[in-house]
Amino acid sequence: MTRALALITAAFWLAAFDPFQAAGIDPRLGARIPLDGTFREADGRAVSLGGLADGKPLVLVPVLHRCPNICGVTLAGLAQAILAQRLRPGRDFTLVAFGIDPREGPDDATADLADLRRAFPALPADGIHALTGARDQIRAVTDALGYRYAWDDRIGQYAHVAAVAILRPDGTLNHWLYGLSPAPDALERALDEAARGRAGDWGQRILLLCFHYDPMTGRNGPLIWTLLRTLGALVALGGGGWIAWSLWRDRRLVKS
Repeated sequence: MTRALALITAAFWLAAFDPFQAAGIDPRLGARIPLDGTFREADGRAVSLGGLADGKPLVLVPVLHRCPNICGVTLAGLAQAILAQRLRPGRDFTLVAFGIDPREGPDDATADLADLRRAFPALPADGIHALTGARDQIRAVTDALGYRYAWDDRIGQYAHVAAVAILRPDGTLNHWLYGLSPAPDALERALDEAARGRAGDWGQRILLLCFHYDPMTGRNGPLIWTLLRTLGALVALGGGGWIAWSLWRDRRLVKS
């Protein structure tokens, strides 16, 4: 009875709030992003995106600094791609982990940045920033990007997608890199195009949703583990199918 009630409740919640409809990216390649809004650095200083760019392309990653799901994985995948190509933060571009939750503050940004630097000590010390800001300033940037996300009051969590925006120095949206780990050559090419003012392309739009709720336990769970469990199940099914096919083939050979 309890399980049935939980499933009915979950179905009602999904009907009332569909994260796959609430979160996404609208095609706005070539849109101009405002660079003059005021945000807070991890150390509390007031900064603007234009000041951080300083005439270089911007790599803007919309994240939750206190994300229970895949934001950290997204930043880690980007860090790996950065280290595997020739362009470097600070010298060639500016990397910004852009907090989309106005409830977060510099302490949250500091912790997020510290985790990234601890995991990737080879990243340059300069040119990497974690920002927080007020709701209207955040929305001005995300709306211009066409980056849609939504808050679900019932579970206290944002639904949003994993993606990286590449901006020209003047704030023009030049490229989106989708998923958890961009290819290093795709990142380098996108940065080169942004630096030269050349129009980018959209590439393959495979959107990964950063949102998870388990109606059976009533808890939020890391989406990455859900993805890994699903992948494990697929691998197991594939292996089982291969074994069954091999046994069937061997029997046919014996009979013949």
